[in-house]
Amino acid sequence: MLQVNPPRPRPPIFVGLPLDVVSDLNIVNHDKAIEAGLCALSLLGVHGVDLPISWGIATDNGWSSYLAIAAMARDAGLRLRVSLNLHGHEHPNLPLPKYVSRAAHSDPDIFFTDLSSNRYHDCLSFSVDDLPVLGGRTPMEVYEEFFHNFRHAFSDFFDSTITDITVGLGPNGELRYPSFPPPSNNRPIIGVGEFQCYDKYMLADLKRHAEDVCQPFWGLGGPHDAPRYNASPNLGNNFFKERNGSWETPYGQFFLSWYSGILLSHGDRLLSVASNALGDLPTPMCAKVPFVHWWHNTRSRPSQLTAGLYNTHGRDGYESIASIFAKHSCKMIIPGIELSDRDQHQELQSSPESLFSQIVTACKKHGVRVVGENSSLIRVGGNGFNRIKKNLFDNNMRLDSLTYHRMGVELFCPENWPLFTEFVRSMVQPKWDSDDKPNNEEAFSIIASELGNDQEMQRV
Repeated sequence: MLQVNPPRPRPPIFVGLPLDVVSDLNIVNHDKAIEAGLCALSLLGVHGVDLPISWGIATDNGWSSYLAIAAMARDAGLRLRVSLNLHGHEHPNLPLPKYVSRAAHSDPDIFFTDLSSNRYHDCLSFSVDDLPVLGGRTPMEVYEEFFHNFRHAFSDFFDSTITDITVGLGPNGELRYPSFPPPSNNRPIIGVGEFQCYDKYMLADLKRHAEDVCQPFWGLGGPHDAPRYNASPNLGNNFFKERNGSWETPYGQFFLSWYSGILLSHGDRLLSVASNALGDLPTPMCAKVPFVHWWHNTRSRPSQLTAGLYNTHGRDGYESIASIFAKHSCKMIIPGIELSDRDQHQELQSSPESLFSQIVTACKKHGVRVVGENSSLIRVGGNGFNRIKKNLFDNNMRLDSLTYHRMGVELFCPENWPLFTEFVRSMVQPKWDSDDKPNNEEAFSIIASELGNDQEMQRV
């Protein structure tokens, strides 16, 4: 008798709320538009929303506005995925806690620093994780306090509303160094980036490691032949040169192992702290890895190396990351689920498809569940939705869920809302009868009437 396998469950869809859904003044931005948007998403059949919580805003101003949004989502019949962001943003303005700014005023080396002494002020350097640089406390101690405070504040939502907790591991919540500037005017990042190893604490650690291997001259700083942020790896005789570059030498292997080791230790340490504070809750943890796909088709993969991912030709840098996630029973969020090779600039030797497959394969090997996430609403379009569905239903992928970024003006505009509506309808069973099914125009008008012409609502 022929045995027919039951249809595979469709992965639930979450929609990310705006990063500045709560402002730096602890006010719910566009509260009526948010409420209307939540109702529209629920009616459409979306499973839930992702609530980004800023460490700085919650620490300095309390949890009241975030709790109000959680209640809105619950009242709309939506589940909640909460992202605990331990980084800041310049645009929109989401600062780190005030006590971090005070500490940085007297010791600016608590921030990542590049070769030109430029400091990245939106995330603490991983080198100070266990150093008492915050008024006598270590970053890990204050992170743990933040997790416990979150747990206490949201205690009423864990059994019924919250499904996942995402722990921010670095810039933009990702396990990486701030090695590249953000793209401007929706143009892609094209350069290799720069190593972020020039704060005094990173340099001191590098010096110790070089002396441990009896190579003190290797501990004087980063690679002398590393190019600048927007440079190509193919220009000149630089560190990332495709053949016989310094990255392949004993020195290069030493430096890259040390640099990536700092990153891996940070991720392991922070997930351990989060697990201690939140691990017994009925909600799994998630964390995000970067999706650095430009220059992936080169041997050195320079953009990944500067980000801290020692993932070169013949060396799988995601194996060690997946192992850490498995150790802490943590799901892995992979952004870029909508990207395809054919849409990339050929000169960047980019391959998001092979990178996505590589990361998923590492997760499968270590039993890590995977959450897909799009990298930009603007670049999705019809082809992007087709790519998302292909990845979601690929038997080799087996993704756990999808987070679609992000609610705002762009999502509800007449160009994007019908595409998103069609995509969701193809994925889920809507919460309406055939007699009262709203059309795209009705759904859009609900939101447009609340948003008006306000273009400041965070889009991505």
